[in-house]
Amino acid sequence: MSLSSLHIPYLLPALLLTVALVLKAPTFLRAWQDSDVRATTLLLLLAAAVFVSVPPAVIHRVNTVTGIPNLAGAWVYSLLTAFCGSCLAMVVTWRERPSPRRSRVIRRIWLLYSGIIAALWATFLLADVPDERIYDLDTYYATEPWMREHILLYLTAHMVSALVAAYLIWTWISKVRSAWLKAGLVFLQAGYAFGLVFDIAKFTAIGARWSGHDLDWLSTKVAPPFAILDASLVAVGFILPQGGPFLQKWTGDQISFRRLRRLEQVLRGVGPSVADARVGVFAPLDLRLLQRQQRIHDGLLRLAPVLDAALWLRAFDAARAAGHAERSARGIAGAVTVRAALAAWPPQAGTTGSAGADALRRIGSGESDIEAISRALHRARVVESIRVRVAPSETRAHV
Repeated sequence: MSLSSLHIPYLLPALLLTVALVLKAPTFLRAWQDSDVRATTLLLLLAAAVFVSVPPAVIHRVNTVTGIPNLAGAWVYSLLTAFCGSCLAMVVTWRERPSPRRSRVIRRIWLLYSGIIAALWATFLLADVPDERIYDLDTYYATEPWMREHILLYLTAHMVSALVAAYLIWTWISKVRSAWLKAGLVFLQAGYAFGLVFDIAKFTAIGARWSGHDLDWLSTKVAPPFAILDASLVAVGFILPQGGPFLQKWTGDQISFRRLRRLEQVLRGVGPSVADARVGVFAPLDLRLLQRQQRIHDGLLRLAPVLDAALWLRAFDAARAAGHAERSARGIAGAVTVRAALAAWPPQAGTTGSAGADALRRIGSGESDIEAISRALHRARVVESIRVRVAPSETRAHV
């Protein structure tokens, strides 16, 4: 089976959905009892299975291996129907708070779509479909008893799920405040719109066959691209509200982790962290970020006796006078103060920490404060120019 025979339009969504499943696996293993997690994982699994099963080369291979012509068609239609039920259940899960009523509605959805899948297999087994049809199964057997019902059943189930889900989203989207969730719902609406185009093209081609006309091209040429867009956009719509916030947080943590590296490095000379547990490079990013922040806070606390509050004030005023924004000026002042404190480390006997405590409060302990200091440390020339302006003359020769 060559790569070209796999049909890239089907292969790419399948790969993306598989990646999403792999990324979702740790959450599923950690919180598999959460109904929302289970529903999302099942939806991704079904969407990936549809795209893996629908390429013509795969359909032909399934038919050949099983020895049953067109069995792959029934298999794909069953997966698509299950995916439709999963989408509808997921919309209900998002739209309503956990309650016995929500559980009943979701159970009914699954019972209904399980019954449809059972009916699909019953009609397929009753139908006489000896000729393998990979591209035009729906229109070729549009007038065949039982296969006709088989085709209408899966198309009707697909259209009803799209219409119901779209209606539920339309009546709910104006109440949504989360930007990520609203973006996901927009993708869902677009996906369902393309899905309705797919259904209309299929129904039109089948109706033409019933009336003795040939509009098979609607089914074989027009409908498939809309089916790909439908499933792809719907899958993205369900992934986005959960994957978006995670990606946003991960990106923010990654930026913070890199920005704090310089400040952590310069504070290593004042001693190890109080709770310096071993965290490997493969540990979760948020845990490594927390450890880096803890090391910085511990280092600043150790430096407190030699931090100079007056120096911080002079450096801040000088940075503001030089045209730096307030946050940048705070970072520069903190960098100047920390550099001076490191030069004065260790503290002399009898040094009190009262002034240092004041400086520590001015430097700040929030994430934005220590990030500003760390970023300023990367701008050595700027920090040095401010230090030269504000440092006492007897200190300049030693810092």
